[in-house]
Amino acid sequence: MGHNQQLFESIASYGLHDIQPHYANGWFSKIEAEARDRGKVLGDIRLEAATGDDHSPLVSIPKHDGAAARSLHFVKWLAENHPKGNWQQFLTDDQSDLLWDKVILSGISHGSTTAARWAKHQKVARVVMFSGPRDQLESWQGLESATPANRYFGFTHILDGGWTGDHYCRSWQMLGLAEFGSIVNVDETQKPFSHSRRLITNCDVQENSSRAHSIVVRGREKWDRVWSYLFTHPVNQVGDPVPSDPNCTMDLRNK
Repeated sequence: MGHNQQLFESIASYGLHDIQPHYANGWFSKIEAEARDRGKVLGDIRLEAATGDDHSPLVSIPKHDGAAARSLHFVKWLAENHPKGNWQQFLTDDQSDLLWDKVILSGISHGSTTAARWAKHQKVARVVMFSGPRDQLESWQGLESATPANRYFGFTHILDGGWTGDHYCRSWQMLGLAEFGSIVNVDETQKPFSHSRRLITNCDVQENSSRAHSIVVRGREKWDRVWSYLFTHPVNQVGDPVPSDPNCTMDLRNK
């Protein structure tokens, strides 16, 4: 996701700090389809891109180019150069790492998928997933999670190809989000959306699936009540468990 000033301003208005580090995320198109689609490949590459640690033989991403290291250096720079911003609160005493229990990971599409994979490995305060996660042939979504499942929040448009193709609903179910309430349409329900972790919209996008993919991060006036929920709703307030969605195809290899 490119820089989104409206979303950044909204997040700041909730009393949160926000940064957007650039990291190694151009590997996707460089992996041969046969290797990419084996089912246990993309998650490892995403984790290497996030942490800079060696998780996949298919890529070689230096530690300093991982999202974790770049975020650390960015926050250290902000703490030194903008002390009134209180960025120091996110650093360990020796400044060797971030205090991850204060960190929210978020992104859209590729970014939301990497954020979710990273949170499986590293316990964080929350994960906000716009138009994702994808990796519809992968199994990492069902791995044991360092981040409790009630801290994952998703939001998508129902005309997004990732939704119509069952990519997102599959990931949401594998992440265990049905334990915290049914899928809620934000166009028809008031905040706090029954405390659900799975939010959708069918707002008018003129039947354009590409527009549907990005609309959930465009328009502060339209989405501020949704964004504020995603980023600030108390994680211990959850909806009632519901059965898995029988209309969501879980085996997408032949779909």
